[in-house]
Amino acid sequence: MDALLDQLGLQARKAARTLATASEAQRNQALIAAAARIGEHTEAILAANAEDMDAARQAGKPAAYLDRLKLTPERVAAIKDAVAAIGALPDPVGRVLAHIDRPNGLKIDRIAVPLGVIGMIFEARPNVAADASALCIKSGNAVILRAGSDSLASSRALVNAMREGLAAAGLPEDAVQLIDTTDRAAVQALLQCTAHVDLVIPRGGRGLVELVRDQARVPTLLHLDGNCHTYIHAAADIGKAVAIVRNAKLRRTGICGATESLVVDRSVAQSVLPQILDAMPECEFRGDALACGIDARVRPAIDADFDTEYLDAILSVKIVEGLESAIDWVCTHSSAHTDAIITEDEIAAHAFLTRIDSAIVMHNASTQFADGGEFGMGAEIGIATGKMHARGPVGLEQLTSFKYVVRGEGQTRA
Repeated sequence: MDALLDQLGLQARKAARTLATASEAQRNQALIAAAARIGEHTEAILAANAEDMDAARQAGKPAAYLDRLKLTPERVAAIKDAVAAIGALPDPVGRVLAHIDRPNGLKIDRIAVPLGVIGMIFEARPNVAADASALCIKSGNAVILRAGSDSLASSRALVNAMREGLAAAGLPEDAVQLIDTTDRAAVQALLQCTAHVDLVIPRGGRGLVELVRDQARVPTLLHLDGNCHTYIHAAADIGKAVAIVRNAKLRRTGICGATESLVVDRSVAQSVLPQILDAMPECEFRGDALACGIDARVRPAIDADFDTEYLDAILSVKIVEGLESAIDWVCTHSSAHTDAIITEDEIAAHAFLTRIDSAIVMHNASTQFADGGEFGMGAEIGIATGKMHARGPVGLEQLTSFKYVVRGEGQTRA
């Protein structure tokens, strides 16, 4: 496995050098061609996904997992459109981030440059194969993809389309490579491939992310679980709150931006909680004693419920005594992914948005908007919950570093 990663790494490094100096037009041409190939190969992609789905069903995977894995003609079309949209975004490479004129006549520019070779590890989301590839191509990076065994066939079909797009534009196909094996040793080999890989990004469950965190020798950009909260403040518009909570939980339960914990101000809980339950009959509610006392449909929660990313139609409920209690609760239990407040009180909203230290904070909006595409980034490679280098949706800008370009006229230093 080490030998395989060494080979892939050498090929990726060589391709990255070419891609980093390719013109924006050539990189865009590759993405336009790749999008076209995805459209042309839709039937093959769906057939590959059907293999993955059959295997996942036989393995007894839950419904939310199957939803993340499943591709439909509409989802393949959305992947195609996302790849094309990334090609239409402004070029992140070569941007002048800062300019400094020194008294000695030196002119210094800080210039955005590609990171180099990205290792991408993901589980049951085959769209990541295309999104990550497109973002890396656009930002001048090569990528080595390690798909989960459940999505390997789907990912292989999408990667083939991306490589065809690169070839059509005269760029090296090895700018996008798939570790085409289900051997789990591939993950460790990628995490320790310090000679060739500049950054590893995991996208999956807590188990995967913790494995990457604990075993990586290569720098990592972590995407932890999304224990996202929605807090209904005393000054919330009740109708707005009901609609937002339903969407935030149930639009797609298996994505990391889905609300997992509902926090309700006690002053409005008697009114709003039954309405939310009425609007969400397909959802299981697990609450504290106060929530259970308000509505018998709420089942008693255990402590672990308030720290769980369900990725399912289950919602924990906590009743709090005002804004301060809500902020304290969210700060204690949030995974620092995305948290929202619903209120018509701008002062309360400002306090929540300022004091909740999560990657994304929202006011009067569904947490399901925590997505690079919804942020105008075309797509995302993940949601970073740490604080170094990148935070929140990781798009084109976050896949670049910078270097200093210094121009002089013969200056020497005393």
